[in-house]
Amino acid sequence: MKSGNINMRDPVMYRIIHAPHTRTGNKWHIYPMYDYAHGQSDSIERITHSLCSMEYEDHRPLYDWFLDALGIYHPRQIEFARLNLTYTVMSKRRLRRLVEEGYVNGWDDPRMPTLRGLRRRGYTPEAIRAFNEAVGVGKRYNVVEIEMLEHFLRQDLNKRAPRVMAVLNPLRVVIDNYPDDLVEEMDAVNNPEDPDAGTRKVPFSKVIYIERDDFMEDPPKKFYRLAPGREVRLRYAYFLTCNEVVKDENGEIIELRCTIDPATRGGDAPDGRKVKSTLHWVSAQHAVAAEVRLYDRLFTVPDPGTADNEQDFTDFINPNSVQVLTSCFVEPGLADATVGSIYQFERLGYFCVDPDSQPGRPVFNRAVGLRDDWARMQKS
Repeated sequence: MKSGNINMRDPVMYRIIHAPHTRTGNKWHIYPMYDYAHGQSDSIERITHSLCSMEYEDHRPLYDWFLDALGIYHPRQIEFARLNLTYTVMSKRRLRRLVEEGYVNGWDDPRMPTLRGLRRRGYTPEAIRAFNEAVGVGKRYNVVEIEMLEHFLRQDLNKRAPRVMAVLNPLRVVIDNYPDDLVEEMDAVNNPEDPDAGTRKVPFSKVIYIERDDFMEDPPKKFYRLAPGREVRLRYAYFLTCNEVVKDENGEIIELRCTIDPATRGGDAPDGRKVKSTLHWVSAQHAVAAEVRLYDRLFTVPDPGTADNEQDFTDFINPNSVQVLTSCFVEPGLADATVGSIYQFERLGYFCVDPDSQPGRPVFNRAVGLRDDWARMQKS
């Protein structure tokens, strides 16, 4: 009773409850307290090192005392600060609330920081291990920027993910000086970081789709992508010039009428002229319709777990944490992409094939964009 550690002052070992148990019914009424059961469970299972979060540091003397008093195999308890990431919560209690109250779609929702959720989103074991090694183990409470985890994912996927072309917000482009019935196969590099990845054939035809954001009818000064009268490069294909903008009755742009320079096949001009922008595209005749889910931060504040006591952490749920795009187009080679496969959509980011995919109708989850904020933060 004189111990400076309150946990050692006549600790309770068991409690008696005269109530039915969800599993054993009325068969048992005596239940061991956590401090008494913890060490014995570790001992029975022959645990060598029992790894706990910092709140169990004051309980370790009692953990050791019970094991020594019982004279059984004695594991070693080690405490360390739990891993906390910005813009999410790591507490199992809070994660359970997110699932049970419908804020997310199950434990494998790609917005969840669970291994199942990370896997479905496209995070690789190698990226997670590299992140954990970099963070290390310590006893001081800290919150690690989510950008750091994303950095290690980019590093890993940059080396292994095949490059493909996909258009998420399509704008129809008709090439007036291209034959109606001609289809060419363009050589495309699978991964410039991996010389052994080889190349693939991508079909090119008279009608293609480009990203709607890659065109502006009245562009500002530093907009270098496609505009009326401007020439850009189509990745692996030709130089393209916009000649006419077609609009519907509401004034919305529905189509561009363009021409190519046939001498620039492959992406370079024989006369050495340069263009300031290269656009990705897909052939409308061969494109595969796809659904793309763009995931963002689950919360609107960096540390929702330590928010004001007057506000629940769910008050900071990001209402725009997922955006579902249903009118996307991808290369024909992705029609039957394997669930779990990860690709880099050129100029857009890294995407993983979701289990919700159907034959000929793939679904992709954005794992991470191409922009590496954490690497920039470290340099600054």
